[in-house]
Amino acid sequence: PPRSTLFPYTTLFRSAEDTLPETEATEASFGDILTQFEQEHKTEAAPDEPQTIDGVVVTVTPEGVFVDIGRKREGVLPPNQAGSLKPGDSVKVTVTGRDEAGNAKLSIHKVFVPTDFSSFEKALADKAVVSGTVTELVKGGFRVDIGLPAFLPASRSGVREQIDMDKLVGQQIECRITKLEIDRDGNDADVVVDRRGVLEERAAAAREQAFGTLKEGAVVQGTVRSLTEFGAFVDLGGVDGLLHVAEMSYVRNAKPQDIVRPGDQIQVKILKINTQTRKISLGMKQLMPDPFTLAAESLAVGQRVKGKVARTTDFGAFVELQPGVEGLIHVSEMSWSKKQKRPADIVKVGEMVDVVILGINTADKRIALGLKQALGDPWEEAKARFQVGTIVEAPVTSLANFGAFVDLTEGIEGMIHIGDIVSGKRLEHPKEVLAVGKVVRAQVLELDQERRRVRLGMKQLEPTSADTFIAEHKVGDQVTGRVVELREDRAKVELGEGVNALCKVPKPAQAAKSEERPATVDLGSLSAMLAARWKQGGSSAAASSGPESLGPGQVRKFKITALDASTKRVEVEVAD
Repeated sequence: PPRSTLFPYTTLFRSAEDTLPETEATEASFGDILTQFEQEHKTEAAPDEPQTIDGVVVTVTPEGVFVDIGRKREGVLPPNQAGSLKPGDSVKVTVTGRDEAGNAKLSIHKVFVPTDFSSFEKALADKAVVSGTVTELVKGGFRVDIGLPAFLPASRSGVREQIDMDKLVGQQIECRITKLEIDRDGNDADVVVDRRGVLEERAAAAREQAFGTLKEGAVVQGTVRSLTEFGAFVDLGGVDGLLHVAEMSYVRNAKPQDIVRPGDQIQVKILKINTQTRKISLGMKQLMPDPFTLAAESLAVGQRVKGKVARTTDFGAFVELQPGVEGLIHVSEMSWSKKQKRPADIVKVGEMVDVVILGINTADKRIALGLKQALGDPWEEAKARFQVGTIVEAPVTSLANFGAFVDLTEGIEGMIHIGDIVSGKRLEHPKEVLAVGKVVRAQVLELDQERRRVRLGMKQLEPTSADTFIAEHKVGDQVTGRVVELREDRAKVELGEGVNALCKVPKPAQAAKSEERPATVDLGSLSAMLAARWKQGGSSAAASSGPESLGPGQVRKFKITALDASTKRVEVEVAD
């Protein structure tokens, strides 16, 4: 503050005021008051040496630490210097003055005690720590009595919050003189002190001392100083360590405020000490039983369990099976369908799901889960649902050069080969006829349960000449046909283009036929036979006397004996 606003020394030198009349106290010169101050304090301590003595802690209270210093009255340490002191501890203290009750004011640190003006100058030059009492909160800072009236800027007070400034009034503090200007001929002085620098030095020294006593792996007691989104800072007795939220509990996504609160006394384990950055990493869950170890004893591969979806990722979903124990459902184990889906589209965070344990890796603390296994394998019912010949209707899911895939049911796809899409036309690509999403009607041609394949055909459901023939005829009708193949007791007869029938041939006819096959050929007899058939109009017109004479190439009259539209089967017999 400007010199014009500084208060006269007589307002703070209470000892001088008490010995002078009121008029003389207000009019006395600075020189007279300073002389009286020097005379009163010259016997208390040597000018250049603080009065440091050994003491024993008597009691510790919120107001301070009472220390037996071998005098009629005990000394008092301020609460901020209590540290870990307890009754019975020996401690070296510096006498810095007396309080209103007559107790000696003490400091656990070495404090310079000025006794005259030259000692104040020496304290300024040596940057010595002096003791003072905060008397008043003023604009921009505090008024402090250090034996001289001084000003403590708020920015150098060490108080961060405005609400805590009032609490500093009346307290004994330690500070350094940063400015000392006194007009011996006048009544004004300009003295500025700094407390924050002293506090920072004390804290640094305490941290250094505490840091040297800490070791990795040690379990120590600490006080939660503050909370952040990522964890908590814990005071380990002068040095802070970071307790990350991930090291607080085995429960994932826990919040620091749900586990600890500022001021809590907690036990932590020192996980890592970085000597270069002076950072200490702490852990609290390491002092608790590992839930994974306990869970691994009760879980087994193949077991069906229920869990809560904790979170989803691009590659799967994590499910909480027990507090602190999670398993992963890989995206490939979520659905039997070959079509890839986003995990978030299959399960939702917070949803309870049934899963099957596929694997347990105790070393890496990982559990593999399967969702589709709990839903049931659709291929177990595929054989009954999709027998060969079954007609299905399903949407096209994808197209390829060789065919099209259709979705028969969840987890089961069928494939229609490009050659089974249409009949009577060659396709270059299935897209000429089909499109993704189009519902098609097809017939099951093949089911391979082991390879999980279903082959379908569309053209097999198109009407054929055989369908038309069966629709236009009935059993008992007579038709004309040509024998195209003869096998033992059966003959294949062509009734029209694409329409074939089966004709039974009696065994005697087969026997007679085999008898007619001589081992050697009589050319004379063969010529006579050909001439006879020529006169009768050739073999195509030769109507032998019975079915025994059937032979390839013959055109005969047949009677329909059976028709089956589902199998396109036609059976005939020779019409006599």
